[in-house]
Parts: sequence; C-alpha cells; structure tokens
Amino acid sequence: MSREKGKWETLVRRMERLLRLRSFPVAMKMMEKKAQLQEVPFLRRPENKVSMCQLINLVRNFDWTVGADAQDFALPTCSCILGLSELPASHKDGTFRSIVWTQTKADGKRYEAAIPRIKTGHYEAVAMAPLVYDPFEPDIVLIYANPAQMILLINALQFEDYEVMQFFCVGESSCSDVIARCYLEKKPFLSIPCYGERRYGHAQDDELAMALPAGYMEKALRGLEVLYRRGVRYPISQAGAEAELARVLPVAYTTLEERVEKVRGAIPKGIVAGLTGVIASGKSTVSKTFLDLGAQLIDFDLIAHQVVEPGKPAHNDVVKFFGIQICLEDGTLDRKKISDIVFKDMEKRKKLEEFTHPRIYEEFFRQLKEIGSQDPAAIVIVDIPLLVELNLMYLFEKIIVVSVSPETQKKRLMERDGIEEQEASRIIASQLSVKDKKGFADWVIENDGTKEDTKEQAARVFEEITPATQP
Repeated sequence: MSREKGKWETLVRRMERLLRLRSFPVAMKMMEKKAQLQEVPFLRRPENKVSMCQLINLVRNFDWTVGADAQDFALPTCSCILGLSELPASHKDGTFRSIVWTQTKADGKRYEAAIPRIKTGHYEAVAMAPLVYDPFEPDIVLIYANPAQMILLINALQFEDYEVMQFFCVGESSCSDVIARCYLEKKPFLSIPCYGERRYGHAQDDELAMALPAGYMEKALRGLEVLYRRGVRYPISQAGAEAELARVLPVAYTTLEERVEKVRGAIPKGIVAGLTGVIASGKSTVSKTFLDLGAQLIDFDLIAHQVVEPGKPAHNDVVKFFGIQICLEDGTLDRKKISDIVFKDMEKRKKLEEFTHPRIYEEFFRQLKEIGSQDPAAIVIVDIPLLVELNLMYLFEKIIVVSVSPETQKKRLMERDGIEEQEASRIIASQLSVKDKKGFADWVIENDGTKEDTKEQAARVFEEITPATQP
C-alpha cells in the first residue's frame, strides 16, 4: 500500500517552528517480524546491549534511525514494556524493584503490576527514526519538550473535541507511561522522564515526554496554529508581576462585554449576524441574496482592501515592514506576493494582521454605527471569511455558514483562480475546514446545488431572522 511521501516533513517543520523544539520528534513503529527492520532506510542496529531510552536519545538528538529486537536490549524491563519479551519471575514477585525502588517485595510486586505493557506475542522488533525524514508510517510519535512547550501542545490537542488529559507516573520505567499507554489506549499521554532516562537517555532537567498516536499530529498542529493566531505562542511572553492587568489581559478577560455591546448595541432593535464559509464556497451569492432581500451588508474583504490603499496608515506600515518590492507599479499592494510570503511564515502573517486588523475593526464599527443611526431595526449581515479563524463568533447574535463539499470546493477554486488540482488542494488544506465552521452555525446553507437552490435557502434564513427584529 503506497504512502503519501513528504507529509510528515511538512507537518514536523511547521510544528518545530511553533514550539521551537530542540530535539527531533521521534517516529516509532512496532514490527511484527524482525525482517521488517531491513526495509527501513538507513537503519542502524545496536552494536552493544542497549536500553530503550538510549535508542530514543540516538534518534532525537543524534539524528539516527535505529531498530532493535528483544536480544538487543540489556534489560527485560525495556523489552517487556514493548511486548518483545516476558517479564522475568524475579520482577513479577517484586524482588527486582525492592533492591532500589521500594521498601519491600510486596511494594515491588505492586509496582510491577502497575506498569502498563504491550501484550507479548504481537511484535518481534521496534523501529525509531526522526519523524521529519518520513522513513515509515509510525504508530506513535514521541515528543520531548519543556513544561511551557508541553502545556501549549496540550492546549492544542484540547482545542478540538475537548477532553481532560490524564497523566500517569509509575516512577522508574516512565517510558511505559507514554509509550505503552499510548499504544494500549490510542490516546496522547505525558509523563516525567524517570531517573534512568535522564541518566542513560540524557533527558534534560526541564524535559517532559509525550507520546501521541500518529493520527493526532495533524490535530495538534491545527490547534497550535489556531492558538498562535489568537496570540497564544511559545516562548510565552511574561506580562510582569507588577503590570496593570487591564493592559495585558486578552479581550475575553477585560473588554468582552464592551465589544459585544459595541456591535449589538449599534443596532438596538435589529440583529447583527455573521456570515462565513470556506474559500470557493459561493458565499458572495448568499451575501448578495441577503442584500437583495433588504439586509444591510458589511463586507470585511472590501474593508480589508480599503484600509491598505496607498496613503492609508496600514499601507504605510505594511510597506515599511515588508519592503517596497511588495507593491505593484501603481503603488497598490501585490496581494499574491504578500500571500505567498505570509503563507510560509506565520510570524510575518501575524505582523501583517497587526497592521491591518485594528484598522479593519475600526472601519467595521464605524459602518455599523452609521447603519444603526439610520435604521435601529436593521438586519445587518457581516461577511467575514475568517470569522471562526479570528475567533469573532462572540460578537454576533447569529452565525450563518455557507457549506460546500470538498469536491465542489476544489473544482470551483480551480476554475475561479485558474490553478491546478495540486495547488487547489494545498490551499484548501491550509485553511480551516467547513466541518469545523459548521459547529458554530445557527444556520447552514448548503451550496452544492444550483444558484436558485442557494438563493431559496438564503431567503428561508432571512425569513427566520426577520421576526426577531419586529416590534
């Protein structure tokens, strides 16, 4: 079965930039047969008996691809956790642990019984490699990071489908708490590297270890990127113990009610609804339909173009930062060139947003206030392509999402922009999916059919909005 080559390199490089990891994320795969190790490119077998933490260190810090079977491990405490060998009787009865780690054999026996292990008989070998090289399709990924990096990774994993993350620590043999638990329960697990891993595997004083099923890596990256756009990033900037909190806390902690009132209070007898979708979803058809039905329309894309017109403060800031080379001959910004720059560099994208977003919001509030002064009972549709990405859902009483199937979306994007399928797929994959946006919707308009069908759906939504604005 063929694999998508290059997937892991792209993902890992983006994650490394966001978390600034100092060692390679480790791809780990259990092999049913020893002979499968021969299929892994550039794999090295141990020349001496080793521990599992030594192998992990050779991968994440030495940049090696390694493989081992039960005979390569110096201790059964390592091989039995991977299910490559049985636990010796001297371990099962507590003798081994009582020599150093517990007071009595009874304590040692309970210790061994608490250690999770992959069941024996399923695998004969293990392979590990830097994930970035994409040497094989991994079962799990090991990440080593400091506590600040780890809490952001946890936040990222919890961003979608939130659940409490559990932590375990058996003590010594902590590799079981990440590797074995991850294999057995198919969920991410984090623990504190044990004494042995620090002594023999060279885990540093400030490092924690996490194992994720390989399928969770894309979810983690999506979460990290969304949090980055919302200002949550590594290294975590320190506001200062003596700082005035009102100046350093996020909007949600300080001026949330003020901002909501600024939007909803501008149209006291009407309603302000947010309209969003994905690229090439046909959102313009829906917004025009609302306009034709009597709604007032505020278009964030139009405002975004207006605030960077030559001579405007945002235009001057952008040119000063990115250089005159991002301008066309008439002095307007070359949007394609800027898009190519910020697509590859999240820090530059954040800088661009710092120049443009405050001016966009300022013009938005101005237009909203003007509409409200003329018609306090207006129905205002605010067309914001990145409504969910910018976390602006809280501003609006209702959210409308224009949905489209991935197949239709790709086809429309290719036709609209005159691009090839591969480029269209890259653009779509870089953005939040319509599935993620639909979770915030009060109404979903499906736009896979004809324009007439889309307009009919929009008209029905408008009819449902209208009674709410009547006295």
